[in-house]
Amino acid sequence: MIELTETMAEHFATIALGHVTREYPNKLDHVMAQDIDARTPRELHPIFYGSFDWHSCVHSYWMLARILCLFPNNARAGDIMALFDRAFTRRNVADEVAYLTRPSAKGFERPYGWAWALMLAAELRLSDKDEWADYFRPLENAFVARFLEFLPKLTYPIRAGTHGNTAFALILGEEYCRVAGDAELRDFFAARARDWFAKDRSAPAWEPSGDDFLSPTLVEALCMMRLLPYEEFARWFAAFLPDLDKRAPAILFEPATVSDRSDGKLAHLDGVNLSRGWCMRQLGHAALRETAERHIESALPHVAGDYMGEHWLASFAVLALTSPAAGA
Repeated sequence: MIELTETMAEHFATIALGHVTREYPNKLDHVMAQDIDARTPRELHPIFYGSFDWHSCVHSYWMLARILCLFPNNARAGDIMALFDRAFTRRNVADEVAYLTRPSAKGFERPYGWAWALMLAAELRLSDKDEWADYFRPLENAFVARFLEFLPKLTYPIRAGTHGNTAFALILGEEYCRVAGDAELRDFFAARARDWFAKDRSAPAWEPSGDDFLSPTLVEALCMMRLLPYEEFARWFAAFLPDLDKRAPAILFEPATVSDRSDGKLAHLDGVNLSRGWCMRQLGHAALRETAERHIESALPHVAGDYMGEHWLASFAVLALTSPAAGA
């Protein structure tokens, strides 16, 4: 089984350190209501202005935090710590929180960025420098509040293989709850997962779509595994994917093909392979174990290269190779 080595972690850290403070090119999730709203990424987001977009910057910081936790003496540790000291200040966090109060920011990064922000909060809680987590706490609390406000209103889950996916957000949220010791929030996530997914049977696995970076089928299964008691999950899983021993649905066993890695949407499919491997490893079904490694192996050589993949894929590689967190 492929494992995250210190050498690999240093390589991934080097990639992220090269883009978390790279302001351009940048794809903003930003609504302008007047001329004064036309501002640069760094002016809008004093911490998360790099990595092409806000959410990729957040999960790249998460990756750096996890690497620092796993390999505290790695060759890039000093650079990571210096970056975090500059980024995680009371003023910077307050400005990130202030952005969320804009009337047009109610749906900002919902739910993908919210969930990754909680993953980062969890990893900072596990770090040796308490002040990082303390300074980050207002942003952490803001996204917990957003989940509590929004999820009761979400009548139907979002099953896309992209940023809106509800199950993926709950998986990351569950990991945060374990680290933060928030059993009440975890129970809330579990109740919502039952509401949305408990009656699902014989998943057809019509995937991947052309710009997916998640497997809607497997992230739903992993969501239920993370949130349900084992026996309840086992019954559900047997009905949800009843033919895994026959290697069906067959599409789940074949890594996705990427035709053009300079196209940001098509490059998403490397993420499908990493996120499938991440799910398959944790689901633990015998039929999925071998293909999990095939999926991960197919994507790892492409983590670095064109910026359309490079600004985010290393995070998904670390997720696949290390999740859940040691403290979760």
